[in-house]
Amino acid sequence: MIHNPVFSVIIPVRVPTLYLKETLKHLRIQNFKSYEVLVITDKISGSPNPALKRNLGAKMSRGRFLAFLDDDSYPHSDWLKNAFHQFSLHRKLAALCGPSLTPESDNFYQQASGLVWSSFLGSGGAGTYRNCSSSPRFVNDYPSVNLIVKKADFLRVNGFDTHHWPGEDTILCLNLTHKLKKQIYYHPSIVVFHHRRSVLLPHLKQITRYALHRGNFARIYPQTSLKIGYFLPSLFLLYLFSLIFLHSCLFFIPLFVYLLLLILTFIFLTLKYSFFLSFLAVITIPITHLYYGILFLIGFFTPALKFTAHQIDKNKNQYLDG
Repeated sequence: MIHNPVFSVIIPVRVPTLYLKETLKHLRIQNFKSYEVLVITDKISGSPNPALKRNLGAKMSRGRFLAFLDDDSYPHSDWLKNAFHQFSLHRKLAALCGPSLTPESDNFYQQASGLVWSSFLGSGGAGTYRNCSSSPRFVNDYPSVNLIVKKADFLRVNGFDTHHWPGEDTILCLNLTHKLKKQIYYHPSIVVFHHRRSVLLPHLKQITRYALHRGNFARIYPQTSLKIGYFLPSLFLLYLFSLIFLHSCLFFIPLFVYLLLLILTFIFLTLKYSFFLSFLAVITIPITHLYYGILFLIGFFTPALKFTAHQIDKNKNQYLDG
């Protein structure tokens, strides 16, 4: 046991899964050895709430940095080594983050979901860097699937807001950057691999939670969520609906541009991936946009969203939803 670890890796889970075993396997082969791992289950926390679990893990931790992972993600062997290097170079940072890449072991339908998120058109350009390696930059919002925070700063903002999931990471980042006036730094060397939800139903189920909360946050946390990129799918949805009443050819130009971008995305993807994988990803993109657009609007006009935990099959130790 390391008595004074540099990092405390915190993983909230409902029940141990095969993905969690994979995560722990990859943590054991980290090239940086000064760390501890805290897996916080429902039994330990007495709650299915991931934010509460992460806060409990932080309270139990002994490290100077809190490294958050999801139980369906696993780190590159240099994850902590590279994080320590970046914190050494940028001592005033509140947090570090990096790309969440699709594992090669994911099946065909998971790979298609990963291509949707890593493509410029699929993510609207706003989140492409989250799902593929990109240039270093400062960010003001990042998901807790790959987020490493200075414990002192985490405690100064009272950790995660336990009233929200998903979205608790958005509020944490907002507090770090606005209340503390500190920075979050994205670096492509801070790599984790994140298993995707298969297209189409699990993919859309996952979007349901995130679209509702992002829409709700666009109203109640405009500092991070009131951005045109998050509104574009809803605007596109309203535009398509308006075409029913508009008959001039000029009004169809945005639709033709969108279709052209889909074709270009398909061509670009086929340069790196198979025809069928690229085709599945490209037809999933407009479905994703329209579905997200509907749920974003519902979330925007909903006064308050209630926390809903992952449903689990206790016999198989598997999550049932996205």
